[in-house]
Amino acid sequence: MKFSFKILLCMMTVIALALGFSGYYFVNYVFETSLEREIGQSLDESSILGFALETAALNVPTNYSVLPDNTIDEIAANLEASGQQKRLLRISDERKQTLYVSDGFFADRQLLEETDAKVKSYHIARSGKKHYVHAVTAVNARNRVLYLETMRDVSEVFTERAMGFSLYRRVTLLMLLIGLLLMYVLTSFLTKPIRILTRATKQMAAGDYAYRANQVSQDELGELTMDFNAMAEALERNVGALEHEVEAKEEFMGAFAHELKTPLTAIIGYADTLRSHSMDEEKRMMAANYIYTEGKRLEVMSLRLLDIIVAGNRKVNLQRVAAQVIFDYLKEMFAGRTDVKMQFSFEAGIVCAEPNLIKTVLVNLIDNACKASEQGGGIEVEGRAKEDGYLFSVRDHGIGIPREEQQKIIKAFYMVDKSRARSQNGAGLGLALCAEILKIHDSELIIESEENQGSCFRFLLKDRASHGEPGLDRENGVFGS
Repeated sequence: MKFSFKILLCMMTVIALALGFSGYYFVNYVFETSLEREIGQSLDESSILGFALETAALNVPTNYSVLPDNTIDEIAANLEASGQQKRLLRISDERKQTLYVSDGFFADRQLLEETDAKVKSYHIARSGKKHYVHAVTAVNARNRVLYLETMRDVSEVFTERAMGFSLYRRVTLLMLLIGLLLMYVLTSFLTKPIRILTRATKQMAAGDYAYRANQVSQDELGELTMDFNAMAEALERNVGALEHEVEAKEEFMGAFAHELKTPLTAIIGYADTLRSHSMDEEKRMMAANYIYTEGKRLEVMSLRLLDIIVAGNRKVNLQRVAAQVIFDYLKEMFAGRTDVKMQFSFEAGIVCAEPNLIKTVLVNLIDNACKASEQGGGIEVEGRAKEDGYLFSVRDHGIGIPREEQQKIIKAFYMVDKSRARSQNGAGLGLALCAEILKIHDSELIIESEENQGSCFRFLLKDRASHGEPGLDRENGVFGS
């Protein structure tokens, strides 16, 4: 059952109970008030008739010391006929034996038996659809105690009660129908935000994560709609990120399989040729050299992949290291490089990082710059101290990177010029490793490049350590190789 129908059913039940109890109380109150009035009038009439009976008995000739029964019959007949409407009477003697009874008087004798000479009593008697007030009162008439019973028709009161209940039931039914219509409109209005949220939930369950629920109120349901939309936006971002990650993994696996297949096919082919064919020394050396070259490329690729995996799962242990230590390492590392002109320029300062990882980043960047440069080209490696950290940059004047490729080259196995990269034992993993290492240092690789004009790779290592530790004096040092 829908929530709106539950609200409607509950409200209609409450209204029906409220109208039912209030109607019963109201009609019954009117009935009891009218019945009490009729009972009072009946008792008053009984007292008046008793007084009339006593008066009539006093007017009987005095030669009767005790009022005879036939005289009582005459008095009773006169009392019965004296009213505007027919009265129902019954008169009994001291022994409660009937002396006179009107036609149509049907009340039993139980009330009479329970009444004594000092008590007036009454009850409601019923005959078919008729209701009467049966009253009993004791009368002293000429040394005799007589019991006068009267019956007053009060059927109209009961009829009015039945009519009142019937009318109220019709009015209640009409009110319920009107209330049902009004409550349906109100519940539809109040539950509209819930229906909107339900529709939005179904849309999102069907895969439409961009769907948003319209906010139609400013109450708690409106706030719930806002929270739902915020949740939907977060979910859409997370799903997008997951889809992007899955797509990247698929691309990675495809590229990895391709990069493995190509050299392995060549290695197996040349190895099989060496194994199964005899050839001259020149061809044998060419095949062996190709096997060696492709094997080295597979070795580099495997080591780079291992570095990426280790870097991605590694918890960085930050240290405060002098920039000169890093640049001394780089100068020594590339001291024997004669194919390019390399220049190191740095500002003394403190680097907040894990030294070995940052050295790996710089070595990869410099190695890529060497591969991108022509014979005898220049490469500048710089370090500058900034207010919020230390900035490294590696610049070359080589072939450059097309603008549309600049955001792709940090992906694993992505190579702008695959033939050139393979000829230099490249696997397209160096920049991916750099990006992963910088990511765990809360930094990123910034690329500036123009085709045939060269490239500049820079990154900033923020100073996240305590500012209270002593630093180095700023001095400029320039040395080349």
